Amino acid sequence: MSNDTLPRIGFMGLGIMGGAMAGHLRAAGHPMTIANRSRGAGVQALLQAGATWAETPAALAAASDIVITIVGFPQDVEQVWLGADGLLAGAKPGTLLIDMTTSSPRLAVALAEKAASRGCAALDAPVSGGDVGARNAALSIMVGGAADAFARAQPVFEKMGKTIRHMGGPGAGQHTKMANQIAIASAVMGVAEAVSYARRAGLDGESVLAALAPGAAGSTQLNVMGPKMLVGDFAPGFMVKHFLKDLGIAMAEAEAMGLDLPGMAQSRRLFERVQAELGGEVGTQAIIAAYR
Repeated sequence: MSNDTLPRIGFMGLGIMGGAMAGHLRAAGHPMTIANRSRGAGVQALLQAGATWAETPAALAAASDIVITIVGFPQDVEQVWLGADGLLAGAKPGTLLIDMTTSSPRLAVALAEKAASRGCAALDAPVSGGDVGARNAALSIMVGGAADAFARAQPVFEKMGKTIRHMGGPGAGQHTKMANQIAIASAVMGVAEAVSYARRAGLDGESVLAALAPGAAGSTQLNVMGPKMLVGDFAPGFMVKHFLKDLGIAMAEAEAMGLDLPGMAQSRRLFERVQAELGGEVGTQAIIAAYR
């Protein structure tokens, strides 16, 4: 059932994470309009739950008080927001537009400026937590933009995540997500190296992970990705092609700041090797394949 006292949500990008995130908002009673490149199972479930379909991003924005996008790449964000039938072409003054894609900090700043010129507000709010965090409404949400826009969005964020932080002005959310991805890059590489070493030493992998988890080596990457590496489960919670996109953005930002990050650079090379061998739609735990 819709609750007409809640803001009308427009949601575009109903993939592994977006479908679950939109589902939480619809279940909470938000009137919802959706758009997506395809009409897969996630789209059908939302339509059956009472969401309305929009043919274009402009139509989505015109029907919504708050619009959320979580698409693949920065060029997708730019097209969805700024295209001839894009969000800003249809958004009414006062609309709040939120991009939850992991994207370019510089693009986030540009989108905020263009939204303001149309009388709208914009936030960059990338997330961490993968498919599990999305399904459990337990995402970490890192937000850049004006404080009043953040306050308006916070009740919506709270229906999708558990850790919600306003990091600063436009682009600050994306910069924070870059820091997150940089940390993961070396962490998942370290887990793959530990698992590879344990195997070569003839140890039982499960016993090694159980021994390491409570100590200083314990981490989400060890606890979640380690067991998947042991059994060769490369089903994606977060796809390699998207992680490589993120590392490319982070590398460009680091270079612009004159910062050398050799751990991230090495992780990126390994993920490129994995993508060449296995394709880009395996999960990031597939980095273990680079150590065969």
